[in-house]
Amino acid sequence: MKKWNIINSKKDLSEEKLLDILLENRGLKTKIQKQKFLSPKLSEVTIESVGIDKRQLKKATERIKRAVSKKKQIIVFGDYDVDGICGTAILWETLNDIGAKVLPYIPSRFEEGYGLSVKGIDNLLKTIPEIDLIITVDNGIVANDAVEYAVKLGIDVIITDHHVPSKKNPNAYSIVHTTLLCGAGVAYLLSKQLKKEKEDNHLELVVLATIADLVPLTYANRIFVYFGLEALRKTKRIGLLSLFRSAVIESGSIDVYEIGHIIAPRLNAMGRLSSAMDSLRLLCTKDRQRADILAKALSDTNFERQRFTTEALIHAKDMAKTKIINNLLFIADESYREGIIGLVAGRLVEEFYLPSIVISKGKVYSKASVRSVKGFNIIEFLREASDLLVDVGGHPMAAGFTVETKNLDLLEQKLYKLAAKLLKKKTLERVLNIDLELPSELINFKTYELVCKFKPFGMANPEPTFVTRNLTVESLRIIGKDGKHLKLGLKPKYSSFWLDAIAFGMGELNSFKIKDVVDVVYTLEENEWNGNKRLQLKVKDIRKL
Repeated sequence: MKKWNIINSKKDLSEEKLLDILLENRGLKTKIQKQKFLSPKLSEVTIESVGIDKRQLKKATERIKRAVSKKKQIIVFGDYDVDGICGTAILWETLNDIGAKVLPYIPSRFEEGYGLSVKGIDNLLKTIPEIDLIITVDNGIVANDAVEYAVKLGIDVIITDHHVPSKKNPNAYSIVHTTLLCGAGVAYLLSKQLKKEKEDNHLELVVLATIADLVPLTYANRIFVYFGLEALRKTKRIGLLSLFRSAVIESGSIDVYEIGHIIAPRLNAMGRLSSAMDSLRLLCTKDRQRADILAKALSDTNFERQRFTTEALIHAKDMAKTKIINNLLFIADESYREGIIGLVAGRLVEEFYLPSIVISKGKVYSKASVRSVKGFNIIEFLREASDLLVDVGGHPMAAGFTVETKNLDLLEQKLYKLAAKLLKKKTLERVLNIDLELPSELINFKTYELVCKFKPFGMANPEPTFVTRNLTVESLRIIGKDGKHLKLGLKPKYSSFWLDAIAFGMGELNSFKIKDVVDVVYTLEENEWNGNKRLQLKVKDIRKL
């Protein structure tokens, strides 16, 4: 059962007051803050505003320009997720445009692991012996050993990253870093310093990365997504258009949902099961025929990824049921593919609302993906057990680590003890944040238009959520292929009109009947059928009185 947390308890509401309440609920209290939110400008995203060190940025650009002018070999060393792929494309295309001798490189998840590594550098040198400069994208901030190895070989390293640093930064030539953006966002700002032209065909990649990487949609990130969506809907990038056709989506109507649930999984799938280089090739190709072939390969691989994820999730859920007595889930198995354990961990958090560690168990080394619950910094938690880990990195909500398989039992016991000490009962309580109680007379298209001013929705900028009380269930039916959803007709007290409502995933839990009186938590959406537009409540929770 979710705890309902109503953020604002004001009862005397009007449309103007409603707008102010929703803004204030998102921490926007001053006139300037509200104005900037409602009327974002791309020019407001500056190096200073996102906390990048200007001296480090200048040092990086000067070193890159020197390598370009002397025709020295540059490697853009990316990552195998959407953020890393998009950031690599941005920087590689920019350097290519300014005449650099440059090649992109995406490491193998299975052979080299995450980020810049000694093995990755060695693999590069086998085919490209004359490397002068490596620029990392979406990785590198904890790659101390790999950077030291590169330096000893006479290779300079420029790090561009957004992950949480460790206590000691790597000995890189320059570090362009902020935790306020995604990795592609950092690469984008560096690219703008290198190629100061008005034409911009990279915002469409920044928006893909920002949404896929689940960074907070506040300030600079929201501005990137606001303008990036507009750019993506008009994209002429051949690879993306092929991907849209393969996924059967209209480019002109792409929004946050389509990126997060349709486009990003396809781009991610290659890195999860094989090589992410094909995803990078798709983004950068100018050949229509090749783009179609690559887009089909991504879609086919994503279908395979879905199958593997479903199989692993069923197994992990069974194991989790025996471990929920602890304050976190620690699940390891030889059958789990390394590329899908992050997805499984995320689904376990949804199901059990416990920080979840899912491990692909190997003979010598095991790889883990970890997902957390709100309010529990998982990367700080894992670093408490650094003595048992080969490496660890990530964000407060998502992380990964490598551990020697022989130490798994020791690690499990240590983390259970730490969780018992650090995880509070309140943190493990599911909380449904509700903006305010909305009277039924304000459920109208004017309110819906006001809600739309808050788009794009995402992390730290949730879709406005309301509760309306004392609604009578006038119609009720189970819908969907497997009977998983509820379609409701709800009537406010002392009113003659009905409200349409849809409750996804609540069909199997249905305990309601006609004439029940309920309180409903929901978001507003527009539903069009046969040319007629009606408001619909998208139910997040419902309680019988």
